[in-house]
This record gives sequence, C-alpha cells and structure tokens, in this order.
Amino acid sequence: MVAEDYRQHNPQVRDGKKPFVSYFTDYFKHHPQSRAKIIRSAVDGDLVWLHIHSTENAKDRGEAIVDIFRVRDGKIVEHWDVIQEVPKTAANDNTMF
Repeated sequence: MVAEDYRQHNPQVRDGKKPFVSYFTDYFKHHPQSRAKIIRSAVDGDLVWLHIHSTENAKDRGEAIVDIFRVRDGKIVEHWDVIQEVPKTAANDNTMF
C-alpha cells in the first residue's frame, strides 16, 4: 500500500516506506487502545483526503485529523496532515466532525 519512495510532510516521520511503517507499528504497540474513525473522505485525481477522529483510549476526546495522500499506481507516495486537539469546550455547538 505504501511506495518505497514514499514522501512524508509530517515533521515527526521520516521519508520512505520503512520509517512510515515502523512509526505506526511502534505507535500502536505503545497505544493498543487507540482508534481512528474515518468521518468522511474525498478524492480528487491522485489525491485522497480523510477526515479522522483519532483517540488514544475510550476516555480521550481525541484529535481531529485531516490526512491527504497522493496515490500512484495504487500505492501511497506522499502524505500531508493537519492535526488539532478536540477541545473540552467550544465557542459554538457544532462538533469538529
């Protein structure tokens, strides 16, 4: 699913398939209760957007994440993300999802 020449724009993860897979393997090993629920998705040409609610455990409010992937020949070749914590209170009654 991930190309060998995978390019990463998140400053916490290195370029390449192996660093990408290792980052998430290690993350899930240390956070076994974490969950990522895809709220919505969109596709435009070779770009795929995912709007995700990510939580560490059942008590965590979590984070709102937008992942953007560029796909070539059925494999992820590039990734960007925007991450925002879900606040305890909001200035409106709309949710982040």
